[in-house]
Amino acid sequence: MTKTKPPQALSAADQKAAILREDRRVTSYDVAMLAGVSQSAVSRCFKPGASVSKATYARVMQAAEGLGYIPNAAARSLITRRSNTVALLISNASNLYYPEALSELSQQITRHGKRALLFTMQSESDVGEILNDVWQYQVDGVIAAAALSEAQIAECERRRVPLVVFNRHLRDSHVASVFCDQYEAGRMLAARLAAAGHRQFGIIAGPEESVVASERRRGASDKLLELGLPAPALAYGCFDYGSGAHGLRQIIAQLGRAPDAIICGNDVMALGCLDHARHELRLDVPGELSVAGFDAVEPSNWLSYNLTTLRQPIQKMALAAADLLASLIDAPCGGAEKRVFAPQLIEGATARLTPRPTALAA
Repeated sequence: MTKTKPPQALSAADQKAAILREDRRVTSYDVAMLAGVSQSAVSRCFKPGASVSKATYARVMQAAEGLGYIPNAAARSLITRRSNTVALLISNASNLYYPEALSELSQQITRHGKRALLFTMQSESDVGEILNDVWQYQVDGVIAAAALSEAQIAECERRRVPLVVFNRHLRDSHVASVFCDQYEAGRMLAARLAAAGHRQFGIIAGPEESVVASERRRGASDKLLELGLPAPALAYGCFDYGSGAHGLRQIIAQLGRAPDAIICGNDVMALGCLDHARHELRLDVPGELSVAGFDAVEPSNWLSYNLTTLRQPIQKMALAAADLLASLIDAPCGGAEKRVFAPQLIEGATARLTPRPTALAA
């Protein structure tokens, strides 16, 4: 009579073959048995940042690859009581700035061993409805590129879900945030254009409900007022290309002529304004009209545009937001830290940024 070898006496090849013959999902126990380590050692090998020796890691990875093992995220979340997911709340998908921000945020969240769960909104006023969906996924934290009310912030606190507000400055709220100072950005752009000799301004602002749009508009308007210049003609848009042309027509109707300079609430509207000025109104840009925007999205750098704009340090902001959220997940009482970044002026070809030369007296 032939005796069957006990499992521990089987060779590695025999153990692997025996496991693969069974019609079931490969588990961490199978990997541990094949690698000759404990099950907890296998778990540590698949946990980012966990302490494990190089030799153990190599044995576990070799066994896992041979068995085709994939960690069960759902099972792990039951043990750790974390879903390892982070909700990203993004509004205004038509703005070309957001795909860049989304890509950077996703990469930085992944660096912390978590996955981004995307929730999009047509407008920031939809954030309440989106949050109702977010709670169903038991996320470990939220990064919101949208303005939240005090009640919504309190709801995050009640549910013990760490929150970081991205590219929004909620001045009266004690909530962690990472943002570029949009108010100062508006002031910077207005000051630079005024110093170049522009006197009559128009502003094509973004949606009135947008915190970013409001801060940029207020900053530019306040600076022009401080400089003693006429109040700018104002039009509102939706951050889309068509709003640029529509806004320029509105401003010309208000003033009875084209202004010296147009400040647009984002680059997409600036490109629409620029195309309409050049191709429909036959205006010389920047000879007769200067046009500037915000965000430095990729098309703004195209040769046919070369837009004057302000660039936000998106990569640095995304890194800061992910790091800040990770620290709040690990230490929920970490406080409401605010990290502020400054924009960079991109001196394109669509705005005159130096004074015109004056004629010499005879």
